[in-house]
Order: sequence, then structure tokens, then C-alpha cells
Amino acid sequence: MVSVMTRDEDKESDRNLQQDILSGRQFTLADVIGKEGGSFLKGESPVPPLMQAVAEINAFVAANLEDSSGALQAVLQSWVKNDREKVSNYFNSPLVALRQIIEAILNNEELFYEFVRQVDFKWGQIYGERPYFQRPGQPAHPLDEYSHESVREKLVAFLETIS
Repeated sequence: MVSVMTRDEDKESDRNLQQDILSGRQFTLADVIGKEGGSFLKGESPVPPLMQAVAEINAFVAANLEDSSGALQAVLQSWVKNDREKVSNYFNSPLVALRQIIEAILNNEELFYEFVRQVDFKWGQIYGERPYFQRPGQPAHPLDEYSHESVREKLVAFLETIS
């Protein structure tokens, strides 16, 4: 015959075992911290909310931003990671933060040109070639994958995918 313990009996058995183990031993502050700390993160993720939001945004960028070379995605993901203030304001809706970051880039010419410059630089790093840096107001090099116009078009199209 198999004996089945009830929850109360099981808890009592655990307490008795714990008392037997601790008898004859001095109880220290470290023991208390260890015992109480075991349930400290119970039900919570050990990953901070900011990192969770950045990861969610960057996964969305990787899955939805059309970018064959990957330089545009990499730079946008870097900007998201570095814009802690915007992202931290939207832990529960991180795509709102992404929308605001992209709109800020598109609505500020100096910021936009710097963004495109970083994308060109990243492209050069990826391919081990000298990038084509387009100057504001100048036509793009015919082989420049990331001209001001093409980056603007990609970002505007990407904004439409963000709900």
C-alpha cells in the first residue's frame, strides 16, 4: 500500500527535516538572507524591463525592416539601444518608442544625415569597402545602397508596419 501525503503533512515533513539539518548549527545572517532571497525574484523576470523592451524592439526591426545588407537594421538597433530615455518611457508598448525614435530621425535633418552617415559607415565595415558618403544637397553615388532618399523611403515604409 502506497502512502500519499497531504500538502500539510508534506510541509510539516519539510520543516522537520530542515530543523534536523539546522540543529547543532549556529544560524547566521547569511542563512536568513539565503532563505529569504530564494523567493526574491519569484514570478519576476531576472532581465530588467529596459533590456526586455530593447530586445523586443530589435527583434521587430530584424523581422520587419527590409534591408538586404543589414547595415540599416544594425544602426537602427544601435540607436534604439542607446535611446534609453524613450524606450524606458514605453516598457509596456515598446513599439511606440520605436515609432518616436524613427520619427525623430526623419523630422530632424541633421539627425537624419548623421543616421545615414552611420549606416554608410556600417555598410563599409560589413563589406570591408570604402562607403559612399552622400553630402546633404548633393546627388548620391550611383552605387550607394544607402542614399538619403533610399534610407528615408525605407524608414517611412517601415513606420507603416509599426502598429
